[in-house]
Amino acid sequence: MLPPTYLFFAILAMAGLHFLLPGKKIVPFPWNFFGALPFITGVVLNIVADRAFKKQKTTVKPFEESTVLITGGAYAISRHPMYLGFVLILLGIAIALGSLSPYAIVILFPVLMEIIFIRPEEKMLDRTFGDKWRSYKAKVRRWI
Repeated sequence: MLPPTYLFFAILAMAGLHFLLPGKKIVPFPWNFFGALPFITGVVLNIVADRAFKKQKTTVKPFEESTVLITGGAYAISRHPMYLGFVLILLGIAIALGSLSPYAIVILFPVLMEIIFIRPEEKMLDRTFGDKWRSYKAKVRRWI
């Protein structure tokens, strides 16, 4: 499964938690509309990061070896802006739903991405790009 599939299932899990075990309502109407801000930011961040890969003609798929180390644009702020974008999308949805339980997914999702994708990707980048990767890694944080 690729990361967008995990995002899809995370959204389904959030909806399920909201409707089956909502817990306390923590973001009341109309404040829940502010969920649009992180949601839109996450979508834009993913689009910008994806375009950087396409522009450099390198793979966006995890576990496929990159031919270019992208360090500019969104990648100057975060080493993994797509995963950050996914978390922002989930945060936006949690705010929009307004109940407490969906936040469990917002917390678990980045942990899952870290274990399944980020750690192996970073090892691959270290093998592929060596000192260039290590220099970039020293300057740019993993998430934000």
